Amino acid sequence: MGLKENQKKMPTVIQAIIPIVFMIVSLAVGYGYFKLRTEPLLVLSAFVAGIIAMRLGYTWNEMQEAITEKIAKALPATLILWSVGFLIGSWMFSGTVPMIIYYGVQIVNPKFLLVTAFIITAVVSTVTGTSWGSAGTIGVALMGIAGGLGVSLPATAGAVVAGAYFGDKISPLSDTTNLAPIAAGSELYEHIKHMLYTTIPAMIVSLIVYFFVGAGASGNVNTPETVNVMLEQLDAMFHWNFILLLPVLIIIIGSLKKWPTIPTMLGTSLFAVCLGVFVQGFTFKDGFTALVKGFNVSMTGYEGEVIWEVTRLINRGGVVSVTGTTVLIFCAMGFAGIVSRSKMLDVVLELIMSKVKSTSGIIISTIASCFTVAFVTGSSYLSILIPGELFKDVYVQKGLHPKNLSRTLEDSGTVLVPLIPWSAAGAYMTSTLGVSTLEYLPWAVLNYMGIVFAIILAITGFGIARIDYKEGNEQKIIS
Repeated sequence: MGLKENQKKMPTVIQAIIPIVFMIVSLAVGYGYFKLRTEPLLVLSAFVAGIIAMRLGYTWNEMQEAITEKIAKALPATLILWSVGFLIGSWMFSGTVPMIIYYGVQIVNPKFLLVTAFIITAVVSTVTGTSWGSAGTIGVALMGIAGGLGVSLPATAGAVVAGAYFGDKISPLSDTTNLAPIAAGSELYEHIKHMLYTTIPAMIVSLIVYFFVGAGASGNVNTPETVNVMLEQLDAMFHWNFILLLPVLIIIIGSLKKWPTIPTMLGTSLFAVCLGVFVQGFTFKDGFTALVKGFNVSMTGYEGEVIWEVTRLINRGGVVSVTGTTVLIFCAMGFAGIVSRSKMLDVVLELIMSKVKSTSGIIISTIASCFTVAFVTGSSYLSILIPGELFKDVYVQKGLHPKNLSRTLEDSGTVLVPLIPWSAAGAYMTSTLGVSTLEYLPWAVLNYMGIVFAIILAITGFGIARIDYKEGNEQKIIS
């Protein structure tokens, strides 16, 4: 075994860059121009990376092992994804989401819908710690309200994604919020507090954009007739009762009490099915079908022609609806496993940081590294773990507190991934909200403004915490 390890060659810069450049070009041309499916393009990129890995001395079994390890690490996220599919289907079946849509359309002012969408999803995701769960439940309802009011769906989806990742970024219940300080060597709550330097300004800019864009959108509101027909049909299909909000309450309580995420979501889904049976009068058979294949208006027994606006809103959910995202995750992990095991990604990241001298250079290099890993792997976990491992010692050697690193990992790793079309998060948001990643990208203001403010802080030095070793062995933090 030792002999085989010695036979492994370290990739040259050219060898390391070729698979990544090939993937970028193939996705840009194939996906961006020819509108080809992403999954085969990722498999083709993995094939190219595999050929180079074999030339470096790696066997197929070793590459397969690396791919399997990456998929195994992605399985917890995949299980949550499936649970969200169950949740959406059951909340449609129970009438929970339709009721939020029904009353939301009548209450929310179209001029303030984007602001409302951002704030509500930000609150829900902060309380629950899950961007996918908040986008898949409250986010879906908000998209329904936007459709009823004629507000731009891409803009609404962008506001939902931005709000969802606000909570994912700063909630102590979020997996990435806990992962970043672990990777960087900082402490959870000092990490959250330090993130406010970039997150609060990004949130303010987001709210300003949504306010002014929404203020000029009043001319796009649908005719009252369309809205009225939609409300009439929803009212005929479902029985409204505030007990239908119990699934939302259970999810929030479960998050606050730190109940296990997946059992809580699955249990809530089954409870929602019971509500659909006993409150709406639907059948258990249709309820279980909604869990797997998604809800369909035919389950309501509504007689007459259902308008497109209604079917678009509530014919969704079920674990089957997210299987495509699962395939995408596996394809992305295939490429990520090969370039990671063969050390191609290490070479690229070391190249990025080879000329780093100043504090701003270190932080900007961290941002570039997070962007590279996120773009190549489509994984928020890898975009935190790999650069965190790479830069952890560098920050300490340069007298920079580890919480600077953990903040930068979140600013340029966690929130960037849903803006990448071939990432699991990008694919999930697209399938859940019904808007393509590239369409909602410009409107997910918080997701990229955090990076902008991280760069500004790096250049100005404001909000950069340092370690002072002058007073004995104790570390004195200078913010």
